[in-house]
Amino acid sequence: MAVKIRLQRHGKKNFAFFHIVVADSRSPRDGRYIEQLGTYNPNTNPATIVLNSERALAWIKVGAEPTLTARRILSYEGVLLRHHLDGGVAKGALTQAEADKKWNDWKAQRDAKIEAKKTALKNSAVEARKAAKEAEVKVNEARAEALAKKAAELAAKQQEAEAEASADEAAAEAPAAEEAQAEA
Repeated sequence: MAVKIRLQRHGKKNFAFFHIVVADSRSPRDGRYIEQLGTYNPNTNPATIVLNSERALAWIKVGAEPTLTARRILSYEGVLLRHHLDGGVAKGALTQAEADKKWNDWKAQRDAKIEAKKTALKNSAVEARKAAKEAEVKVNEARAEALAKKAAELAAKQQEAEAEASADEAAAEAPAAEEAQAEA
């Protein structure tokens, strides 16, 4: 029986998440499985992976073949590195203490990289909000200037209209005053 470590699709359309399972290679993708090792959610940034590394390592040691995507996930979680280091210990190339040190160094480096990505994403979101707020302030200032300019133009037109109306009244009163003087 060929055993594979693969992904089993769950979730809604266009919003999938996956269970990482050990299954017979002849069973359907979402069908029967032997053991569930964890979950993988690609919808979050960075992707959320929950994996029972010890069980995954045990299955790798007894010959379970991971699919390409499952291999990438196992590599990302360090299961394949652990398998490689255990092979080195079994051959006598390094001691268990050296293997553990290499594993811990790699794990610390990976965790630091993940934290750096999370903080970078958080900082970029904060910067985007600041930029949006600054752009909004600029737009509001431009609108306020435009309204002030429009109000000034309306006031100027109103003054011109009043001046023109008073000039028309004065012009209308002047001939009437001349007629009144001519009659007197």
